[in-house]
Amino acid sequence: MKFLSAYFAIFALSLFSASALAGSNPPAPDLDLTIRYYSKVLTPEGVTREARYEEKMLRRPGHVWVARLLPKIASEQQEVTKKNVALTIKESEPAHFNHVVTPRHIMLENNKLRLEYVDAHARNIVAIPAAEYDNVNFDGSWENSFYLLDPKLVKAMPLSSKTSNVPGTEWHEREKNGVFQRVLWDAQKQIPLIIESGDKAATFYQRVDVIPQSNVNLALPWKNLQTYAQKEYADFLD
Repeated sequence: MKFLSAYFAIFALSLFSASALAGSNPPAPDLDLTIRYYSKVLTPEGVTREARYEEKMLRRPGHVWVARLLPKIASEQQEVTKKNVALTIKESEPAHFNHVVTPRHIMLENNKLRLEYVDAHARNIVAIPAAEYDNVNFDGSWENSFYLLDPKLVKAMPLSSKTSNVPGTEWHEREKNGVFQRVLWDAQKQIPLIIESGDKAATFYQRVDVIPQSNVNLALPWKNLQTYAQKEYADFLD
């Protein structure tokens, strides 16, 4: 099963055709977010598989920074793995790069998207060309990175009869061929607070909970990378 990453794959929305809506959104506010992912799948063999993980996300004009939040034991295991790799790797072998646990930095400059991963342990910046986006589970969409869901697609979804007790938010809901998706959209923050998708047969279910932090971080991680080595994704391929 291919688990979702910090830019949630909106597979359910892709089942529905949505026409582009006229008009532009007001400037989106700066946000620091904690994002919790949950997925459950019932396999044809009758096995139920569940997955949970968390990420933190910083959203600023032209920048999105996403980092996996690892439990202490997992973080310690990652450090041991990096040290072991550094001790055993030969000069002729490619270096180790794990995009899942390496913070990613998405930028939009002059309407051109750039993706890089920042390895603080190795002090490397790994640039990812567009041709390799699939290999790091990136869909190439700035809107899905910055807003988590493209606002045009959310607006194209009908309003739900479900009510929200969070001021300034509203539920959108759509269903087709037994597959549903529900989105709790915060219009002021321009971010979904909840994304749910699944099927009526209960063979799969996915949920994303987005928790905005009360304050935004003034120390931005992409501001302190001047001494980091520049690497290409090809440097890590066999």
